[in-house]
Amino acid sequence: MSNATVLITGALTGIGRVTANAFARQGDRIVVSGRHEENGKALAAELRALNAEAEFVLADVRSEAEVVNLIAQAVRRFGRLDVAVNNAGTEGELVPIIDQSIANYDATFTVNVLGTLLCLKHEMRVMLRQGSGSIINLSSVAGQVGIAGASVYVASKHAVEGLTKSAALEGATAGVRVNAVAPGPVETAMLERFVASSGEAKAAFLAGVPARRASKPEEIAATILFLASDQARYLTGQRIAVDGGYTVQ
Repeated sequence: MSNATVLITGALTGIGRVTANAFARQGDRIVVSGRHEENGKALAAELRALNAEAEFVLADVRSEAEVVNLIAQAVRRFGRLDVAVNNAGTEGELVPIIDQSIANYDATFTVNVLGTLLCLKHEMRVMLRQGSGSIINLSSVAGQVGIAGASVYVASKHAVEGLTKSAALEGATAGVRVNAVAPGPVETAMLERFVASSGEAKAAFLAGVPARRASKPEEIAATILFLASDQARYLTGQRIAVDGGYTVQ
């Protein structure tokens, strides 16, 4: 799908940034968004250095007005929206249930669930009019299993997978596909936060992964590019676990 228009939220670091570079290298037009303007402009320049047309739009997915503006700018700039990667997310505060707070619930669900819902709402409005499009939501192994000490994050990713399935049913007859990628541990800053930057805790966590390692962000990006492509044109409503076998144990 060369010269597709691709929108990526939460694109400034980790999986989002690597994915933006991957789309740029295959010749797509990229709109990246995030909450830090200086970093966003630097990323857009990085993508243009790969000979891609690229724009940065400052946007917080918790704000419907900013999501509307983000998608409108993408369409205004490139004329359509072919692929949307809803990557913006947070792990929130990682504490046991007995120590969870309403504030952490609100903060985590507002980004991970409301943010995904708002993006889906306005991305699908464009794609339904076009009669085509592929949306990829970022879930997690936490969308299928429990993780002690991360109950609110886990609940939010279960919700993302529910949104994915429902949106897929609503878009199927119009040619709009909606899927989710569910990474296991990935070599990003989020993994370091999950294990409190402890080498011992990280080793113990990875020992529970059959592949005995974390994935590289590039491996997640490759799956996202596949779901965005015509090779996956009959695939919708699915969660693709990229987890080294973690969730099949």
